[in-house]
Amino acid sequence: MVASEATPFAKTGGLADVMGALPQALNAGGDEVGVVLPRYRGIALEGAQRVYADLTIWLGLAQWKVDIYRTESAGVPYYLVDSPALYDRDGIYGDGDGDYKDNHIRFAVLSQAALAIVRHVWRPDVVHCHDWQAALVPVYIRQLLAADPTFLGLRVLFTIHNLSYQGKFPLEILPEIGMDPRTVSTSALELAGEVNLLKAAIVSADAISTVSEGYAREIQEPELGFALDSFLRARANVLHGILNGVDYGSWSPENDACIAAPYSAGDLAGKQICKHDLLDEVGLPSANMERPLLGIVSRFTNQKGFDLVAEVAGELVAEDLALVALGSGQPEYERMFGDLASAHPDRFAVRVAYDNRLAHKIEAGSDIFLMPSWFEPCGLNQMYSLRYGSVPVVRATGGLDDTIEETTGFKFREYSGAALLETIRTALTAWKDRAAWTSMMRRGMGKDFSWNSSAARYSELYRDLLR
Repeated sequence: MVASEATPFAKTGGLADVMGALPQALNAGGDEVGVVLPRYRGIALEGAQRVYADLTIWLGLAQWKVDIYRTESAGVPYYLVDSPALYDRDGIYGDGDGDYKDNHIRFAVLSQAALAIVRHVWRPDVVHCHDWQAALVPVYIRQLLAADPTFLGLRVLFTIHNLSYQGKFPLEILPEIGMDPRTVSTSALELAGEVNLLKAAIVSADAISTVSEGYAREIQEPELGFALDSFLRARANVLHGILNGVDYGSWSPENDACIAAPYSAGDLAGKQICKHDLLDEVGLPSANMERPLLGIVSRFTNQKGFDLVAEVAGELVAEDLALVALGSGQPEYERMFGDLASAHPDRFAVRVAYDNRLAHKIEAGSDIFLMPSWFEPCGLNQMYSLRYGSVPVVRATGGLDDTIEETTGFKFREYSGAALLETIRTALTAWKDRAAWTSMMRRGMGKDFSWNSSAARYSELYRDLLR
């Protein structure tokens, strides 16, 4: 596998969680997996073995020297591409001034280094690339290495974790990634007058996957296709939706070290303790124990549906509920939650931060978990919420629609504030019937979205590619 981040080495989002958990689950199922990623600042090399020194990578006329180190996490080998000039920086993709201007070069070197590992260190049957940062791997194989016997029979699977991030750059960068228009065809890389690395992988890989069946359908339509829907429809016969899994070792109320008390579907007493603890943590009065408590853990962006929340904020205040929100993002939504908390400090609380410990407390202490996303390729928090007995209210899109049933949560389809508000009100009414609500909680807690089934589907797909 080739990716730009993986836990426990480097993380900005859900991709890292996948790259930490999926290889481990595949290994447990009998597959042999290795992961290639950059060695960013802060990734220690203690105990790592240097398996290739002074590897020379040419991109056009530019030469890059890298070392390859092998280390392990949970029994999975990770190959770290060490190039301080490219990766020893404050951020993974950018800093306070925005994305790094040489990201095309940084991830072209990652892709070339992965292919050098295939040639010199370990040759797999399948190279599984993730998101635009690894999109050049199939392009290089098709365009530059088609006649190289090392790569004959090698198959490439490309996974889209979020179609809206596409790796767009000016056409002038083509020589800087080793794709000089004078010597190779660059048509696969071009879209609308610029380089589009995601499009390049879509048309070049042997197969494509994305992180839920619903999202695989949605990205073939113009609304959520982000100008790539026609290319995805053209490859619909090799496009697969495979739902991400959940690490129940970290996200389960029976053994969660972050929460105030353990509990389970068979013994829910600890959930009330967790609710009281959450109220204390965020400074809300204990009178809210008698109200439904809504939880939010999210990036505060339009993608996550916070324009709808803003649209109905005034009506939410009028409902007999309490709300705790954790996250950060667009300033207008940070202000919105801040204003709600300032105006109604007895029922609304917000933390503008990334706080893993508080995220666990919100999952455990909430009665209802809110995810009104415009689009959601997979989503993990709704699956966490099911396990924690925090009944989800979600928009029926992508992985949210695939994982939440009418018997385990509440869904709305129309992307409007009115539809969101109506569904929240339906959930608030249902909460008053404690026996029926407890049954719904228990049904959700019994759902299994572990990585085992997802890994088995990937393993089957790898074998299909080799037939």
